[in-house]
Formats: sequence, structure tokens, C-alpha cells
Amino acid sequence: LEAATTLVQAIKAGQISRFFVIGGCDGAEPGRNYFSDYAAATPADSFILTLGCGKYRINQQDYGNHLGFPRLLDMGQCNDAYGAVQVALALAQAFDCSVNDLPLTLVVSWFEQKAVAVLLSLLALNVQGITLGPKPPAFLTPRVFATLQDRFKLKLTGTDAKADLAVAMA
Repeated sequence: LEAATTLVQAIKAGQISRFFVIGGCDGAEPGRNYFSDYAAATPADSFILTLGCGKYRINQQDYGNHLGFPRLLDMGQCNDAYGAVQVALALAQAFDCSVNDLPLTLVVSWFEQKAVAVLLSLLALNVQGITLGPKPPAFLTPRVFATLQDRFKLKLTGTDAKADLAVAMA
């Protein structure tokens, strides 16, 4: 949070294109490399905030630095999602806007129940446009998904991380 002033000035100056929160729970089964592909495709003028065990998919890569900060910032485990929310709230307050108006994309990896707590916490804060995947949780029936999609603009990941990233950047 101490760096918030620097980051706010950089966003206003167009030096930061976006913040990506890539987190949640993850497994080792084939096909779960979506999140590492997504992180690898993020622009050099963006930052990646990780939380949960999903970070272990991406934290071994060197994403370099931007504006003197490492592009990959570890926000802790799933139970540390509060810290990531505090960063988003501090930025929203600095811009006098809601979290949903920030240049922020949330991509949540679903694998086990802890990710439900992260997802429900974000929804309780009315955070919009969360992308969830690579497979939806069993409780997310088509009817429940339609309701969450309508109310919170919840999305499921596609099969092409780069294409999904292009949509997020548009």
C-alpha cells in the first residue's frame, strides 16, 4: 500500500496498462497450464498479483520489472485474498472510483473449496467480470452460472489463454 501513490501516478500517466490477479487453487493435471500461458502473455507494462496455490504455476518465471517494481507480486495464499482486496480498494479510493472501474482483471483458478471462499468474497464485494476456470466447479450449474453471469458478469475461461487475454485488454 505504500507504493499506491507511485502506482496511481503511473496509471494516470499511462505507464501501467493493467493489473492481473491470477490466483485460486490449482492442480497438476494436464491442461491446467492455462494460467501460466495467460501470465506469460501479459503485457510488459502490466503487473501480475498472485494468491493461492495457483501462483505455483507462474511464480517460477521471470516477468521482469516495471517502474522499479517486480511485475509479479505475491499476495500470499487463498486466505490472504483480503490483502489483494485491500490493494484494489486503495487504488479505487485513490481514483475515486469502484474496484470495477480499475484497470484490473481477475482470473481465478478453480480446483478445490478454498477457491469458493475467494470467489464468494469477491462477489460479496460486488466485484464484476471475474473469469473462473479452467473447469467450472460442480455447484456452478447452468442455472446458477446464468444468474452469476447476469448479476456479476462472471465468465469461464476459454481454451486459449492468449485470446482471453486479448478480450480482457480490449
